[in-house]
Formats: sequence, structure tokens, C-alpha cells
Amino acid sequence: MVEKKGLGKAIGHAFLWFGIAIVLFPLYIALVATTHTFDVLIGSTPLWFGGEFLKNFTTVLTQGLKAAGGIPVWVMMANSLVMALGIAIGKIAISITAAYAIVYFRFPGRELCFVLIFITLMMPVEVRIVPTFQVAANLNFIDSYLGLVLPLIASATATFLYRQMFMTIPAELLEAARIDGAGPWRFFVDVVLPLSRTNTAALFVVLFIYGWNQYLWPLLVTNQESMYTIVMGIQRMVNIPDAVPEWNLIMAVALLGMLPPLLVVLGMQKL
Repeated sequence: MVEKKGLGKAIGHAFLWFGIAIVLFPLYIALVATTHTFDVLIGSTPLWFGGEFLKNFTTVLTQGLKAAGGIPVWVMMANSLVMALGIAIGKIAISITAAYAIVYFRFPGRELCFVLIFITLMMPVEVRIVPTFQVAANLNFIDSYLGLVLPLIASATATFLYRQMFMTIPAELLEAARIDGAGPWRFFVDVVLPLSRTNTAALFVVLFIYGWNQYLWPLLVTNQESMYTIVMGIQRMVNIPDAVPEWNLIMAVALLGMLPPLLVVLGMQKL
């Protein structure tokens, strides 16, 4: 029995490592591609590293791809970072306060308010893209960070999750806070926010990646190349008219674009 258990454990680990290898192999190929010149990658896929790693990354960070507009990658990453942080922080701030009001304040129609918020789940950005763009254009939000962030800042999903979490907080905590003289704001800051720490961290990861990967809305609301996000930049580099994509530089940009979401996920692991 011990031998069978050990054999089963070894087989399980083998399948696990096989799955990890399948997931990491495309990343390995992308990393190898960033170390070669453009000529090497035409018609072939090298499996070992070359010697152009620093040159390729320096080129995309400082110069970008000339055929795609010559925008340095750090500019596009900065735009994506502002957009992702703005969306994540804004969604959390609005959702947690909305859920707090719905759960802890007694006012007429509060359940109706929650239902109306929840209904917006059936209206994603793609459904309301035309009126949203018209409002952004009328407010002169085109080619601005406000235009990138504000139309995507509300979240019915986050409001729902916070509401469900707040409903699990014992009523005795609220009564104890009232006896100690704590008002709604004090209860929110000293009790609700600390208890929401892990939920907020999980939501921040999801919402940051959601904002970082946005493509359709930034494509509509930005005209200037200096406002392009990293996802828009990669798409433009791949689809260059009458030119062969420079895959060594594109893969470098793709790997750089993966770093911020990866760092956010790793940084939130303890929470």
C-alpha cells in the first residue's frame, strides 16, 4: 500500500509538471525570441537563447517600433498603469461605499437601488459603447486619462460581493460600536474596512487585470499615439500594413506588458 501511494504521488507530480511545462513553453519561446535578431526569426523558431536580449529591450523601451508609430513602450505602460490603477481603485471605492449604504442604512427603496445596480451586469461596455462614447466626447474626455478611467469606474459585481460580505458581519459588532459612540463613518473605517481587507485585495487583483487588458474602450477614446495603452500598442505592432512584424521586438513588448499584472498578483498573495 505504501508503494502504491508513493507511485500515485509520483504520477500526480509528473502530470503536474507536465501541465506546468505546457503553460510555460509559450512564455519560454517568447523569451527566446527576444534574444534574437529579426532575420533569425523569419521562417524559423529558435529554441535557445541568442545575444540580442538587452538590445531588443532597450529598443522597445526607448524607441518603440518605427513602423508602429515609434512610441516608447514605457509611455504605453504608463498609460496602462494609470488606467488600471484608476479603474481598480475607483471601482473599489464606489462599490464599497455603495454596498455599505445599502446594507447599513435604512432608507426607502434601498433594495430597489441594489436591484438596479445588479441589472447593470447585463449591460457591459460593448452594449453601451455608443452612448458612453458620446457622453465622453461631449465632456471633452477624448485623449485624456479621465476618458480612459471614468466610463469604466462603476462595478455591479464588486458592489454585489461587498454587499454579501457585509451581510456576514455580526449585528453585535454594529451594536457594540453604537454603544461606544461610534457613528457610521467611524464604524466603516474601524470595523468594516479591516474586515474587508482580503476581499479588497482579491478584487483589486481582478479589477487591475481587467483595466490593464482593456482594448476596445481605449481604442475608441484615444486618437493621439502618446495616449495608447500597451494592449493597443501590441495589436498595432502585429498588424503593420505592408510589413513583416518584428517578432523579436513584439515579444519583448508582450513580456514587458505581462510584468505589472504578474507583480500585482504576487504582491497580493499574502492577503
